[in-house]
Amino acid sequence: MKARIVVTLKNGVLDPQGKAIEAALKSFGIEDVSGVRQGKVFDLEVASENREQAEATLKAACEKLLANTVVENYTVEIA
Repeated sequence: MKARIVVTLKNGVLDPQGKAIEAALKSFGIEDVSGVRQGKVFDLEVASENREQAEATLKAACEKLLANTVVENYTVEIA
């Protein structure tokens, strides 16, 4: 199964990379953007018997390595 995991900072957590991206966009004349937040995307394949098992495997991957759950949220999408 193919899956995508999206990791983003929780609301209220400062995002210096997002601010830098926003400033860079404005320096290129793209003025109509604000509130830029930066995140991570992981595309992967899971060899699982069923969807529930795949979700459990992916959640474990997020909790143990892919996301810092103190300051980040994550979503799991299975295709």
